[in-house]
Amino acid sequence: MKVNGSIIALVDKQSLLDFLEGNKYDIMKIAVERNGEIVPREAYRNVMLKDEDTLEIVSFVGGG
Repeated sequence: MKVNGSIIALVDKQSLLDFLEGNKYDIMKIAVERNGEIVPREAYRNVMLKDEDTLEIVSFVGGG
């Protein structure tokens, strides 16, 4: 699987939510695009990741 341009090996079958939590992402402060489509936050638990997936994970940063 490709995440933000880096190849990541999926060891086990897992949901997007499990992947994000396992990699310490704050799901309230990110947006996820999977294979060119934005994934709604409420769908993270139901999206099962595959080796051929491409994820782009963007963090929201405050400032001014």
